[in-house]
Amino acid sequence: MDKKSMSKITERFFRYISVDTQSDENTGTRPSTPGQFDLCRILADEMRGMGVSNVRMDEDHCYVYGEIPANTDTDRTIGFISHMDTAAGPSGDASGSRIVESYDGGVIALNDEVSLDPEIFPDMRDYIGQDLIVTDGVSLLGGDDKAGIAEIMTMAERLLSDPEIKHGKIAIGFTPDEEIGSGADFFDIEGFGVEYAYTVDGGAIGEIEYENFNAATAFVSIRGTQIHPGTAKGRMVNAARIASDFDSLLPQEQRPEFTEGYEGFFHLLFINADVGYAEMQYLIRDHDTALFEQKKQLMRSAADYINARYNGALKLEIQDAYYNMKDLIKPHMFLIDDAKAAFEACGIQPKVIPIRGGTDGAALSYRGLPCPNLSTGGHNFHGAQEYLPVQSLEKMADVLVEIARIK
Repeated sequence: MDKKSMSKITERFFRYISVDTQSDENTGTRPSTPGQFDLCRILADEMRGMGVSNVRMDEDHCYVYGEIPANTDTDRTIGFISHMDTAAGPSGDASGSRIVESYDGGVIALNDEVSLDPEIFPDMRDYIGQDLIVTDGVSLLGGDDKAGIAEIMTMAERLLSDPEIKHGKIAIGFTPDEEIGSGADFFDIEGFGVEYAYTVDGGAIGEIEYENFNAATAFVSIRGTQIHPGTAKGRMVNAARIASDFDSLLPQEQRPEFTEGYEGFFHLLFINADVGYAEMQYLIRDHDTALFEQKKQLMRSAADYINARYNGALKLEIQDAYYNMKDLIKPHMFLIDDAKAAFEACGIQPKVIPIRGGTDGAALSYRGLPCPNLSTGGHNFHGAQEYLPVQSLEKMADVLVEIARIK
């Protein structure tokens, strides 16, 4: 598919993914990477060009906001939010992405070594005959969450260009560093000026989410004693071996690769170990608050056992990241009902599911802005086998217009 035949929203998406906005939790800056400011400025200029009102950038922390005034007499207001950064892992340079037209249901070779195989990713079969945006097999695509940005921007353009679509005040916000857990930290809720919002940051089209994980990150460091193995008896303390022992104390069936739905997990995200020193990082996740606390306590008990066995060699620090927003959304279930009705009006079967992750919406809900999450249409986020059906991208913009529309 050449650029001339692309829909406007698809062109918009390719323009956004050409900017590398991969966040990095190790820089210690806000935003964590300069590319996010590049996209922030692009979005601010684009909003001004299409006529969005009160466009403003937070030059210190890299947020951009805008408004579409009501065009009818109503008190109804709603916000739409997506994040500008992409996840760590594969490269954030998505310039090698392409469109596979009229997908035939077979294996898609992304490069000589990496493929998209429907035997491994059976959801691909749902899109036979559609056009799939895919990666080069090396980089992320960036649909998480540049698809959401493209959909919100396309919705805004349509509302501004068609006065026949009656709507209340619409607020738009784009955030940095969601992937490293700080996207909502400096979000200007008061200046955003609405009582309710949606994040557009989910997966397959039709998904609606208002239950997310409770989340914590665990940092483990182990100090060993390095000595020549020929004279090691009674003296060597092997930090790499201790790291393996510690991990074995956590339940194997509660790893991400063995869990689904509401099941929580311990995820070993990172390990760097030798005889003298080891570092590990875990994600701890559970939808249920009591089970979440049990998981943290289980990890502390494992640390206590290791320290009793190895004379205090291990240090454990657990930091809570975000919490389940379910109880904060339940008093406002009209948000879920409105989203269901919008999907149905666009011919899409809505599906309410728990988020096996988190969004800015969880943190914003705890800060007083109830904010459930909507699909973007993307699949296989956070890896080089990410893909996005063009038709889902286009249809999600229709859904957002329906949510905004006064019925």
